[in-house]
Amino acid sequence: MKKLALAALATTMLTGFAGAAYAETVGVSMAAFDDNFLTVLRNGMQDYAGTLDGVELQVEDAQGDVSKQMSQIQNFIASGVDAIIINAVDTDATAPMSQLAADAGIPLVYVNRQPVNLDTLPEKQAFVASNEVDSGTLETKEVCRLLTEAGKTEASIVVMMGELSNQAARQRTQDVHDVLATPECSFIKISEEQTANWSRQQGADLVTNWLSAGIAFDAVVANNDEMAIGAIQALKAAGIAMDAVIVGGVDATQDALAAMAAGDLDVTVFQNAAGQGSGALDAALALARGETVEREVWIPFELVTPANLADYQSKN
Repeated sequence: MKKLALAALATTMLTGFAGAAYAETVGVSMAAFDDNFLTVLRNGMQDYAGTLDGVELQVEDAQGDVSKQMSQIQNFIASGVDAIIINAVDTDATAPMSQLAADAGIPLVYVNRQPVNLDTLPEKQAFVASNEVDSGTLETKEVCRLLTEAGKTEASIVVMMGELSNQAARQRTQDVHDVLATPECSFIKISEEQTANWSRQQGADLVTNWLSAGIAFDAVVANNDEMAIGAIQALKAAGIAMDAVIVGGVDATQDALAAMAAGDLDVTVFQNAAGQGSGALDAALALARGETVEREVWIPFELVTPANLADYQSKN
């Protein structure tokens, strides 16, 4: 009986070790859970992980707090995860995070928000996102086309920026300026340019303030859909017809597509959140298994207008 008990114990231990060898844990720190786009990204990652054998995600909410995100990374390292994925709260604060992971020998993948140290990422680190040079460019070119189509020879726009600590907000805003510097769009001038921190409510408040100050504009160019929707709400509250102002955003969220279907939003840019999430997990697992991954993995942006809206409604 004693020999049988020992044999059974040995079998259990071996089975446990074999299972552990194939189990992979990935720690994921998201900048915020209460963001529509990041929710789609997070859900896409978790749904994809559910299709993979032996892969577990430990997903944490940094709640917009850099110090909380740093603590989460330290906890991931202490618990011995196989890889880490970070959606950065502040893209200017990523270098210390990279160093922590590198010192611990744990692969790290940044997703969606470009780390400030992208060009000097240590080995076993990568960035998965969509190229922000395309996002604001596609949006602003379409706004320019619509204003030209409307017969405008002089036009003014207002620009709503995301969080200024975020590389995407800075790049999307630069995209606007770059498009307006081209000969075909040089008839457009920027009346106001302020941040609304990616927020629908702040976007509504900002546009309300502009209208109250008597600022006139032909279009709203927002760094994301949430701010664009806030702008729509403010315009409607002020009794302004939606066909009198062009409104553009970025992300093609569910709410944005609904606003476009209602005739309120004129342009958005599809950023494949679920694709970024699954791409980040693929990269993290590949690095954990010793495979080679490109430093930058791009998921293309796509222009969304009323003409092709149905194609994107079916994707969400």
